[in-house]
Amino acid sequence: MRIVATAEEMRELGEELAALLRPGDLAVLTGPLGAGKTTLVQGIAEGLKVRGPITSPTFVIARVHPSLSGGPALVHADAYRLGGDLEVDDLDLDASLEESVTVVEWGEGLVEGLADDRLEILIGRSASGEPGEERTVTLRGVGPRWHGVL
Repeated sequence: MRIVATAEEMRELGEELAALLRPGDLAVLTGPLGAGKTTLVQGIAEGLKVRGPITSPTFVIARVHPSLSGGPALVHADAYRLGGDLEVDDLDLDASLEESVTVVEWGEGLVEGLADDRLEILIGRSASGEPGEERTVTLRGVGPRWHGVL
């Protein structure tokens, strides 16, 4: 678990995570509204050197951000408005999974079937939930891909 005090620290953590991510990786972000999920993805995007801007994909559901440096593209999806597995299937996220880094906000319970290996990122807010307060970020690697990485 890591304590993150500011939005800038959340972006920096995202950049650190980007150094661990490679094509075919699936990251599932979980946390309440305003926890910093999109801010973390902004840092991942910076670290992967992909085309931006990185904004919440809530209304478009998924965006592909091509690499500016010859690395993997970033597929940034938001499952908040999805009603179930069939709607996840309609997104065709698995079509680009092998050559991209795929990050799904609100994907817990919906996207785990896309890959045997995944990085689960849980972002928690303080008990008071006040804006600007510290967050806790917990990383959990699932599957052989993540053994010894975190």
